[in-house]
Amino acid sequence: MIRINLSPEPQWLDLGHGVRLQLSPLTTALMVATRSDPAVQDLAADSSNDTRAAVFAAALARRAIVGWEGVGDEDDNVLPATPENIDALLSLWPIFEAFNLLYVSRGMLLDAEKNGSAPSPTGTSVGATTTARPARRSATTAQRG
Repeated sequence: MIRINLSPEPQWLDLGHGVRLQLSPLTTALMVATRSDPAVQDLAADSSNDTRAAVFAAALARRAIVGWEGVGDEDDNVLPATPENIDALLSLWPIFEAFNLLYVSRGMLLDAEKNGSAPSPTGTSVGATTTARPARRSATTAQRG
């Protein structure tokens, strides 16, 4: 079952390490805008999947993050959620991984679910048709039989 949250209000997501992000809902419009982001569009055709994932996640984060808590500079001054600071935050592996797993992958997993085939009601072969035919018995075999 798909659960639809129709609230357009940003939600808080705890990434651990004292960091919380206030994020816009992961909508189709947000994903389409991210796919059109110049950083995503400018990726070389031979870019690795890891590079693509990092660039896409950063582009999505720059659009989705509307606020945060627990992000500061080396002097413990709170930093604003600017595109540059978002990129710097996502350059930290544990934060990137948590953002990717808890926010980005939710949309990707839902997208992947629609691409699968539903299992047959009582097993994998229930809907299969028979292609083998019984061997025809010759007249000689029928007389012995």
